[in-house]
Amino acid sequence: MKYLPIDKQLFIENRKRFATHLKAGMAAIFNANDEMPRNGDGTFAFRQNSDLFYLSGIDQELTVLVICPDCPLPQYREVLFLRQTNEKIAVWEGHKYTKEEARAASGIQSVYWLEEMDAIVNVILNHSTGIYININENDRFASEVPYRELRFAATIQKKYPAHQIERSGPIMAKLRSIKSDTEIKLMQVAMDITDKAFRRVLAFTKPGVTEYEIEAEIIHEFIRNRATGHAYNPIIASGKNANVLHYNDNNQVCLDGDVILMDFGAEYANYAADLTRCIPVNGKFTARQKDVYNAVLRVMKAATAMLVPGNTIEKYHVEVGKVMEEELIGLGLLNQAAVKAQDPNNPLYKKYFMHGTSHFLGLDVHDIGDRYSPMAAGMVFTCEPGIYIPEEGLGIRLENDILITESKPVDLMAKIPLEAEAIEDLMQQGR
Repeated sequence: MKYLPIDKQLFIENRKRFATHLKAGMAAIFNANDEMPRNGDGTFAFRQNSDLFYLSGIDQELTVLVICPDCPLPQYREVLFLRQTNEKIAVWEGHKYTKEEARAASGIQSVYWLEEMDAIVNVILNHSTGIYININENDRFASEVPYRELRFAATIQKKYPAHQIERSGPIMAKLRSIKSDTEIKLMQVAMDITDKAFRRVLAFTKPGVTEYEIEAEIIHEFIRNRATGHAYNPIIASGKNANVLHYNDNNQVCLDGDVILMDFGAEYANYAADLTRCIPVNGKFTARQKDVYNAVLRVMKAATAMLVPGNTIEKYHVEVGKVMEEELIGLGLLNQAAVKAQDPNNPLYKKYFMHGTSHFLGLDVHDIGDRYSPMAAGMVFTCEPGIYIPEEGLGIRLENDILITESKPVDLMAKIPLEAEAIEDLMQQGR
């Protein structure tokens, strides 16, 4: 891992909170992610299962965590199973956790090699009333790939058919949606690295550079500051490309007079930042570009103020839509009479602003959380309104990451340049 060591107390406290939600006499099991095949004998870079990392801090493949607070054998109430290294693994893959290192990272004292897992888990489960399994329950997720947790769930249910089966997913969504102070600090590191990358891009961009050169500047700054890399595939969309919401080609020349929409964020210690900025290729917005930019900025500021305890995502998006309608009328893109007569289930603003304004952020860029429960202090949301005008070859989206508190929303990206004039000034300084 490139990131600095994390205080194990974070993971100790996370496990304590998780254990309080378990039904009496039950055990919960978490598996590391697969090492995903690419082509030939290659694999994609390993990324730990976010739930396993949240509960253990162990960032290594072939890891299993068992939590059973009521186990009659105290040494089995928290158990970690690791891949045992050997000389061949050390030569070909490098260092793996020792038992002592795993204890230091996780705070779990009972650490065993995977070869011992079947026997120990059998003892634990035969003294348990049921099993919490941990499949991917992010409601944005849909895949036909039988990932490790899903395969394990099928195996464990077949092996222990008389056990009660419960889901860890709802518990994890509740816990992970409320960030601790330590988590906020880790996320802030990811955001500060993202800030550095954005400022680097402001100094670098000029007519004739390519989208992929800008992407290269970003990843350079990420890696040199200990980020793992991108928290998600970066969008570097110049001109008309900004109207493709998930544009990832990043292969076009940035032309004089165009605006570049850049959506990127660093991943640090598995925590994500999520930033969107729009900058003029030549360092100066046209009057029309600035009008659209400032309209989006006003929506963003209004939406940020709505990210408060007790609000709900559903109500929030309705209110943000009303603000957006007024801005689109002001830009001449919507007609006020038509807006008054519109179908409320199909608002006209969706033609120019077709996505949601906010999503949970944390160990995943689209983090888990209950979108139908009230917002609460400790949650972190993105705030990312946009206006997309294909006929003008212009798309503007602005995005910061917002912490909900009991008093007022805290913009975790407040120091990253946002005002149009500030961006122009910084770009001119780089000329």
